[in-house]
Amino acid sequence: MKFKKFQNTLIIFLIAVGFFYGGYYFGKRGFVFEVRKNPPEIKITNKLPPKGELDFSLFWEVWDMLNTTYLERPIDQKAMMYGAISGMVSSLGDPYTTFLPPEINKSFMDSMGGKYEGIGAELGLKDDFLVIVAPLDGSPAKKAGLKAGDKILQIDDKSTAGMDVSEAVSLIRGSSGTQVKLVIQTGTGDPRDVDLTRGVITVSSVTWEDKGDGTAYIRISRFGTETNREWDKVASEINVKMNELDAVIIDVRGNPGGYLDSAVHISEDFFRGKPVLVEELSTGEKIPFKTSKVGIFKDIPGVFVLIDQGSASASEILAAALRDNIGAKIIGMKSFGKGTIQDAKDFKDGSGLHVTIAKWLTPKEEWVHKNGLEPDVTVEVTEEDLDNSIDAQLNKALEMAKEI
Repeated sequence: MKFKKFQNTLIIFLIAVGFFYGGYYFGKRGFVFEVRKNPPEIKITNKLPPKGELDFSLFWEVWDMLNTTYLERPIDQKAMMYGAISGMVSSLGDPYTTFLPPEINKSFMDSMGGKYEGIGAELGLKDDFLVIVAPLDGSPAKKAGLKAGDKILQIDDKSTAGMDVSEAVSLIRGSSGTQVKLVIQTGTGDPRDVDLTRGVITVSSVTWEDKGDGTAYIRISRFGTETNREWDKVASEINVKMNELDAVIIDVRGNPGGYLDSAVHISEDFFRGKPVLVEELSTGEKIPFKTSKVGIFKDIPGVFVLIDQGSASASEILAAALRDNIGAKIIGMKSFGKGTIQDAKDFKDGSGLHVTIAKWLTPKEEWVHKNGLEPDVTVEVTEEDLDNSIDAQLNKALEMAKEI
């Protein structure tokens, strides 16, 4: 009897181990398990591409034909290779999965560090139009009056119809002092020509001001390579220089995003042990990114976040994290709506690949992709405000801060 009991226990143990290692094996290979009861059912879905050889003979046939019959030979082999890779990547139909040739990749990395040559605008695709996600502070684009959401219909003499972001960036960026002409459409208005002189763009990603009445105003223009260091410096200065601190206003208007870890790093100064975001993988697995350190703004009575249609990606992550975890009030206009995470890979020739690998969800597991974050307090910017240099959204935040 004891042996039979031991035998049954051993069988149950072996079955459990089998399920564990089987689940691990299949999970690592892209299979998703769904177990349902009443009636019992096990469904297995393979999310990895099927194995099998693809016939590349057509590719090489076209390659050889171009090299032997195209009128203006010889052909630039490297340019053709980069073009082929770009076409392969763009066939996915995801504007955030992009291949960057060496020159463009270098410009991108420079811009994340806060220094590059160009017009100073983050570009994106929305509803099949090339658009300005956000003009950067102090840039030629900002000085020329370009706004988040403006459509770029033409770059010099080239239409942007069907153009991807990488190609647009390569046409717009250039040496400081050179000219580029854009045809811009704001909303449904008439297209207009905008002549821009490219410049050297050097922008600190984090700046701050003491607005009086115990209110600190912090501007974050991007989430780049220097943002964590610059944030820590600003946070330390506020802690030392402001004897009374009742409210913090974080301005991410026109901030196109950047590195996800910077949004997590900044959130850690406001709350501990709670999720900044939830990463959802292609397998359906959800991974929360939680804060761990005790931050210097943890007990601030009032926190406000300014957003607009140019606030994207990490800006939206930060705004949602502060709203969901500490009740921060979001003020302004609905944000851009970019809810995916990219992994960046640099190659030895200087080129780079950005691949969408996951979704990000708010702490309440909402996906803002293509929808954006709705502000708690909507404040529109009127033409009269712009003409009179009135910042109605910041004024509303300052007014609410005084009521604390």
